[in-house]
Amino acid sequence: MKKRAKPARAESPANQLAGFIAKFDPPMAKRIRSARLAVRKRFPTAIEMVYDNYNFLAIGFSASERASDSIVSLAANAKGVGLCFIYGARLPDPHKILLGGGNQTRFIRLESAATLAKPEVEALLRTAVAQAKSPLPATGRGYTVIKSVSAKQRPRRLAS
Repeated sequence: MKKRAKPARAESPANQLAGFIAKFDPPMAKRIRSARLAVRKRFPTAIEMVYDNYNFLAIGFSASERASDSIVSLAANAKGVGLCFIYGARLPDPHKILLGGGNQTRFIRLESAATLAKPEVEALLRTAVAQAKSPLPATGRGYTVIKSVSAKQRPRRLAS
């Protein structure tokens, strides 16, 4: 009787995400991890949806597993990390810190996770939560879902 090989165990979303972040230069990887931790702390009940796409590693924070329910996302490439407000075009921006000119999304560049604690950024986050199509759960704990991984990607490290 032949022995069957055991099926490979699927890698956990946390380990997969750690691998995606490890593709970046160490200082950028550190910035991504600290920004993610800060946003996760801010939205503990949100579902993290991870997209390791061609241009960016994107981590969306959402009330459901639907991208349209996302409130914000972190988008990282070799040059930096941004906090994207999915419906940012609708947000009041009295300090003129939001960048981008599309019909829907706006973003800010994160020099560090400390940027998230600035009063003007906190105000945008509060307003984005208040305007969200689907409210975040009041209790419970969010989880991480790997939504897509592109086979072909731009380099995650700057050329030396």
